[in-house]
Amino acid sequence: MTKHALWTRLQTRWAVLSHYQRFEGFVALVLTLVIGLIILVALFRLTFSVVTGLLLGLLDPLDPGVFQTVFGEILTLLIALEFNHTLQYVVKREQSIIQTKVVLLIALLAVARKFIVLDLRDVDAGQLLALAAITLALGLAYWLMRERDDRLVDASPTRAE
Repeated sequence: MTKHALWTRLQTRWAVLSHYQRFEGFVALVLTLVIGLIILVALFRLTFSVVTGLLLGLLDPLDPGVFQTVFGEILTLLIALEFNHTLQYVVKREQSIIQTKVVLLIALLAVARKFIVLDLRDVDAGQLLALAAITLALGLAYWLMRERDDRLVDASPTRAE
């Protein structure tokens, strides 16, 4: 698609949006750009520290602390990427709001990251129990939403045969 065709399409879509939808799209676009910049900077810093650490022998990948730190940073980047991806739906006007299932998945990623970076020597049983309960609650909520969506798809007239 040419730039002119894209611009015409954008103008056509923009004309039918309410003021709030335009505001929502603008905010989502700015957030997408800011988060994208943060992702790029974090990726550069992570890559630089890992590569220089490995080349200079300062980073031992077999050390559990190093492993936790590096993979914690990687999961943080994945969480930011997923969040940025969900904002794209709003920017492209494919969805007007962030989908609850996606938010639950991002929260599950954040809890998984917490488990990976958790130093078991510094944590008590109550904190572990709380994290486990949060994980279970998020997983259950996601499963219930997925089940609801599956039932809605199965009951839709286009699926009935």
